[in-house]
Amino acid sequence: MEKLSGRLFPQNLCYPRDGSISARLTNNRAVASSGPAKDPGIMVSAPSSPLKPSTPAAEFPPPPPPDISDLVIEDDQPVDSIYSEKLQRLLTSALYASFQPRAKDSGEPIPFLATANVGLFYALKQPPLVPDVMLSLEVAPPASFERKEDRTYFVWEMGKPPDVVIEIVSNREGEELGRKLRDYARAGVGYYGVYDPLRQLRELQGSPLVLFQRRGGELVPFDSTWLEEIGLGLTLWQGSFEGVNTEWLRWCDREGQVLPTGDEKAALEQQRAERERQRAERERQRAERLLELLRSHGIAPLEA
Repeated sequence: MEKLSGRLFPQNLCYPRDGSISARLTNNRAVASSGPAKDPGIMVSAPSSPLKPSTPAAEFPPPPPPDISDLVIEDDQPVDSIYSEKLQRLLTSALYASFQPRAKDSGEPIPFLATANVGLFYALKQPPLVPDVMLSLEVAPPASFERKEDRTYFVWEMGKPPDVVIEIVSNREGEELGRKLRDYARAGVGYYGVYDPLRQLRELQGSPLVLFQRRGGELVPFDSTWLEEIGLGLTLWQGSFEGVNTEWLRWCDREGQVLPTGDEKAALEQQRAERERQRAERERQRAERLLELLRSHGIAPLEA
């Protein structure tokens, strides 16, 4: 009796959204033959001893990391408008100043990474995507930037695709609702937002903001501006940022309150301190008037 022995080769490596690397084994078969084995992965031999219980299959080591030595991750050619540059900074700085995501099971704080104009490499042989804003939960910023792997967003290094990407429309040639939409779907992005501040895209019919959510392998439009899995929302806000008073896209909480930047938090604290100072001053003046009234009636106040 012949005994079949063979090796299983992973046919597809994928990087699922939970951050793990899984190997899917497909179309693997061991075929007996009376002649020489044609499949190099299948060996046919006649055992010299009776059959023994099969031993567990050997565990294969993980594949080596891809070679990225020839990849260009920085081109030093920014071409964004002043408004886009300010909006990118507004969206990222507000997250670092006011956002603290927490694990759903334990409630413990979890890290996040928010970037602007950073390359997103989702496949080794595909050109990078460069979203205007990118947010990824449970991804810690690198401790240093000496390694090339730490200077941009490699999905296989970070362990997952980004959770949110935002594109700011600057003209009608950006293909935010065409090629980029398909590319971000292939990259595994969870939410995709397109903000059109100048209302240039006819497909949006005058609406400045459209959001897409991942369903299966596609990004499909959805009506809400609340990103439930992230614990954040997006809203339009009219106000002043860095001396420019106009409409801005802002992160917000469930009640629609915008997440303040560090400067805005400092200004709010100054306003709170000023209100407290004014309250204390009113209380002091009230106490002085009461003392004057007591003295006018010949009543000496008790010494403290």
